[in-house]
Amino acid sequence: MIQKILDLHIHSKYSRACSKDLELPKIAKACEIRGIDIVATGDFTHPAWFQSIKQELVEDTPGIYKLKDGSSKTKFIIGTELASIKKHKDKTRRLHLCAFAPNIEVAEKFNKKLGSMDFNLGSDGRPILGITARDLLELMLEVDERMIMIPAHAWTPWFGIFGSKGGYDSLEDAFDDLTDYIFAIETGLSSDPIMNWRLSALDNITLVSNSDAHSPAKLGREANVMQFENEEEISYDKIMEVIKIGDKKQFLYTIEFYPEEGKYHYDGHRDCNFVCAPEDTKKYGGLCPKCKKKLTIGVMNRVAELADRTETEAGKISKEKNKIPYKSLVPLPEILADTFGCGVNTKKVRTAYDDLIESIGNEFYILLESPITKIEKNSSKQIAKAIEKVRKGEIVVRPGYDGEFGVVKVFDSDEEGRGGKQVSLDI
Repeated sequence: MIQKILDLHIHSKYSRACSKDLELPKIAKACEIRGIDIVATGDFTHPAWFQSIKQELVEDTPGIYKLKDGSSKTKFIIGTELASIKKHKDKTRRLHLCAFAPNIEVAEKFNKKLGSMDFNLGSDGRPILGITARDLLELMLEVDERMIMIPAHAWTPWFGIFGSKGGYDSLEDAFDDLTDYIFAIETGLSSDPIMNWRLSALDNITLVSNSDAHSPAKLGREANVMQFENEEEISYDKIMEVIKIGDKKQFLYTIEFYPEEGKYHYDGHRDCNFVCAPEDTKKYGGLCPKCKKKLTIGVMNRVAELADRTETEAGKISKEKNKIPYKSLVPLPEILADTFGCGVNTKKVRTAYDDLIESIGNEFYILLESPITKIEKNSSKQIAKAIEKVRKGEIVVRPGYDGEFGVVKVFDSDEEGRGGKQVSLDI
């Protein structure tokens, strides 16, 4: 059996606010450094990016592609993100939806169909489509029944299927008669599986985790770990089957951001630098106590609103129903930055990161598998201790809110080697 790490939601250089380095060869190289085996192409509806896909990729196994020049072992699956903005059931819905095609030919057929409907596909890698999620799904199935839709970052306020600003209270509300075709949702950076398990309505829905990367450095910040018998077994149909049935023998676990680090975890108002827990939002009447404007309701609050289980009950259910497990990680650059007490984008962090990759292996191997003694031998006692603490979940996080990412701390600044006693971060 062989294990593969999959990141099924990324973007290209043609999406707004995305790095110009998001080109196929550079994505492939970054995936090797991170330890990602299969990655979505992203943005396949964009004409220029789709030309790159057709010119630079060749099919390896059914629906799985590789670079034609053979310069990387990274594989690609044809996937994108679409924005559905349309009034539905007396409310304007704003949703982001991951869409997958079984091969380049079907993707091209789908693109032509969207083009015939006068959607401006060249405006953005993630185009805005004036069509409901249900009708978009129907359109995909008409093009090819093997096309798959997975709602993206399901809980984010503005563009999640359950988001507080433009989402629904259930999948049935969104997809009506086509609900059975939705067999998975993406948890997003601001929620983790146990939060989703609080909803009994999601008991038969598979939870996937992806990076939604806007730059090569963010690839794999969330991902999925699957197991296959051999390389030849890996195909588009097989991957989607594993997700659809939630096959626990093959879908081993998801790799998660700590949800508190996500930029919509708690409620708050960024302009006033105010953040609070859901219970405090009620106390403030949903208004920022500083400026009296409405607070942005975050993921934790929205989960609590729709949940019919407590977190303790969700934990029990996960064991009773043998849910696909998860592992929460902190990206290696953030661990190094906290260990050194410096910025994540500094030369010191970059040099240490590159040295670790060169001497030990890819980032996921370092974070998940490498013996701590090997890490210490090839870096320092402090770095090894930091990674060990993250593996044990011994961290504290200042929760993110209203578009502001949370802050992860592995060490208190007073600890020896920046490691030892931990303190809570004020919010």
